[in-house]
Amino acid sequence: MTTSPPGARVAAGRFAARPTPVDAAIDVISVASSEAAGGGGTVLTAVTGVAIEETEPVFAGHYPDFPIFPGVCVVDCVERSALAVAERTGMAEPRLVAVESTRFLGAVYPGDLLTVRLEMRDHEGAVRCKALASTGRGDAASVRLRMAGKLA
Repeated sequence: MTTSPPGARVAAGRFAARPTPVDAAIDVISVASSEAAGGGGTVLTAVTGVAIEETEPVFAGHYPDFPIFPGVCVVDCVERSALAVAERTGMAEPRLVAVESTRFLGAVYPGDLLTVRLEMRDHEGAVRCKALASTGRGDAASVRLRMAGKLA
């Protein structure tokens, strides 16, 4: 197992240059690589943090008197987290192919720290990314993404 050092804030890395509704930077907290049981290839596990500030532009319209971080923005944070991890580990040209599943489990509010726990592995010619996003109150969403590319 290899582990990268904590830190390395990624605001807009090489793969994150597309428009996003979220201003918050992705803070890669940890990345570890291991071999899957039974010779199933490499598995990356990672943790990122996203500070959801009260100044996020999405709060102006969602909802003005009771701001809630939109679910699509949680999915965006998961995707940007996966891209930050891909960049950190040297993955060549990853891009989102599909959001395979999403389940929203709890609300995200201004001032929350959104922690994203990722598991990424090669799967059927792409990279499958399973993620659990949570706040200090508990789980906020489970998301499964499929990305073009191959783990480095």
